[in-house]
Amino acid sequence: MFTLIAIIFVLGYLMIAFEHSLKIDKAASALLTAVFTWTALALTPVTGESSIHELRHHLGEIAEILFFLLGAMTIVELVDAHDGFKIITERISAQKKTSLLWVLSILTFFLSAILDNLTTTIVMIALVRKLVGDPKERWFYVGMVVIAANAGGAWSPIGDVTTTMLWIGNQITSLGIMGELFIPSMVCLLVPLIYLSFMLKGNAVRPNNYQSKAHQHQTSAFERNMVFALGVGALVFVPVFKTITHLPPYMGILLGVGVLWVATAFLHHGKHDDAKQAFSVGAVLQRIDTPSILFFLGILLAVSSLATGGHLTEVAGILKAQLGNIYAINVAIGLLSSVIDNVPLVAGAMKMYPLVSAEQLAAVPLDQAAWVGSFVQDGNFWELLAYCAGTGGSCLIIGSAAGVAAMGMEKIPFFWYLKNISLLALLGYFAGVGVYIVLAA
Repeated sequence: MFTLIAIIFVLGYLMIAFEHSLKIDKAASALLTAVFTWTALALTPVTGESSIHELRHHLGEIAEILFFLLGAMTIVELVDAHDGFKIITERISAQKKTSLLWVLSILTFFLSAILDNLTTTIVMIALVRKLVGDPKERWFYVGMVVIAANAGGAWSPIGDVTTTMLWIGNQITSLGIMGELFIPSMVCLLVPLIYLSFMLKGNAVRPNNYQSKAHQHQTSAFERNMVFALGVGALVFVPVFKTITHLPPYMGILLGVGVLWVATAFLHHGKHDDAKQAFSVGAVLQRIDTPSILFFLGILLAVSSLATGGHLTEVAGILKAQLGNIYAINVAIGLLSSVIDNVPLVAGAMKMYPLVSAEQLAAVPLDQAAWVGSFVQDGNFWELLAYCAGTGGSCLIIGSAAGVAAMGMEKIPFFWYLKNISLLALLGYFAGVGVYIVLAA
């Protein structure tokens, strides 16, 4: 069954990759892959009974991500329905494609560190849709948004779920990770950004007569500004809420949805029914891209089956035995995260390489001190792990939460991204690794 599960996952992965050739929606392929891999686990004598418990455990973790995604998408759609993003788009005066690319990429990089890479990607795609009219040309901008969001999330303790895991586990500190990874993460963005700047020529053409999804209903400047401020405030407040209450992020995002729901109800209570309905959260929820959420559910469930079946543990063991160098191990983990979700990979690394205290390091023989010293708090292994796991997923569009969200929202084909963006992301990834090694020497 061990081999069968791996074969099912690979076949499902190929169906997702060849979505357009097969004419089968990737959400269907992901859901089938998840069900078949977990069925194989359930039918395995050794893991059959325990697999049910593990499935419930993983589903709980995945549900947190899905509710967070649903809440963030609802807030973004609600701001969009009120034309709230005009506040930003009207201030972006860049006409040249290269200038616009730089503005959007840098904005994404820093916004991702404040929010997180998934939320930032959703927000920035909503902005890109209003600034670039041609869908095929827009894919290049969205590709850079994915790279910038993952790079920006890697150097912040709240910017990426794997960095947050290491932060909560005390492997890294806030100031330590920000100080050591800011430059490598910036290089990771700049290398593909500079390269792509030479490819895009001319001026960007904005959508003609673009109207929000509120259709014929118009909003006042006060309504736009209020909903925009509440929406952005709700997104920014999520990490603050988590820090204060220690509740998971999806609780903070649901709080934001609730506040916006009540606020917009009061804001439009005096209007006629059609206008109230157009600007309501109920109407916005009907426009949420449900297939993308189901794709997310399927792919994360499928990957969790590999974690339960021991496939990821075996991969981690092979890395340890064959490489044995902290830099090589982290680079491999980062590249693997473009195929397999980076959360279980980082979780496996945290279990495989325990955190070393100062007292433990003092008792280590001198010939082992360099290796063991990499695993202290803010050690080289943990810092580079945060960078590699955070940015390596950009190499494939389904390698990160940001990429999966972009793929679903913009319908970007797997092979288009592989042909046009993957090499750029890979160059930036290795450039950042090189910069980190040089600075850490």
